[in-house]
Amino acid sequence: MSTTRPAEPKDAPEAPAQAPAIPTRLVVHALVREDGSVDAGELYEVAGELGMSDQQVRLCVKRLTAEGRFTQEGRGRRGVLRLTGTAGAGAAGLPLVPEVEFVRHAYRQDAGLEPWDGTWHLFAFAVPEAVRGARDALRDTLTSLGAAPVQGGLYATPNEVGPYVRARAAELGVTAGLTCLTSRDLVVGGIAAPVELAARLWPLDAIARRYETLRALAEGPGDGLAHAVTLAAAFSEAMGPDPLLPPELLPAPWPGATGRAAAAAAWSRLRSATAPHGPRLFRLYAEAVADPG
Repeated sequence: MSTTRPAEPKDAPEAPAQAPAIPTRLVVHALVREDGSVDAGELYEVAGELGMSDQQVRLCVKRLTAEGRFTQEGRGRRGVLRLTGTAGAGAAGLPLVPEVEFVRHAYRQDAGLEPWDGTWHLFAFAVPEAVRGARDALRDTLTSLGAAPVQGGLYATPNEVGPYVRARAAELGVTAGLTCLTSRDLVVGGIAAPVELAARLWPLDAIARRYETLRALAEGPGDGLAHAVTLAAAFSEAMGPDPLLPPELLPAPWPGATGRAAAAAAWSRLRSATAPHGPRLFRLYAEAVADPG
């Protein structure tokens, strides 16, 4: 008997987009209104639509109040949560929203308003083992800003992030161990062509897949708060690891640009269908994806 597997049909439909995993606490943050309150009834309803049980929600609320991030008035679905001053994380205290400055930069790149001048920005650091925590924090800052490791202690990016890196080094007290320089003829492992360098230094295929998921979710059916939270989570998940490389270094068409365009259109549609006093998530995303011009 032959063990050869039958060939899959070439026109087989694509699998539906895999929605990102959404922690319960992010749902709570996503439903915070402009006055800092969360309607518990709305929270339980949206969490249920996302497949979360009432017990999950209750335990999450208990943890958030124990951490001092929220206070609770009333119980169960008739209660109200209120954000405290110690809950800040992410954009305006909302972990689901990437930094507005970087999101706007991404949309400006998509619109051709941030052309690359051909300059590579390089950062090298040598921080003693005695301050290992500061060294790790500086490395995390570089990677979060989209810089890629070239070799031990040396990072590169086409974006001018020097002011952020130097500010972080000063904050950590390791300025003496940081070197910043620029180059227009970077060669890594014999590769000098900028497009080939970008493909070598950054995991572009993995980044592209996240944006393809975002686009599929944005262009697919769905409305209401549960869909808005899912879309926000997918946008954040795609933007998080994106180094925001200039279009000159990316394949065309680039899924990042098409995914962001689809997300902006979907966000506009969702916002127009939401009550004026809905979650501040809508205002924050409207600000983030505002017209880049």
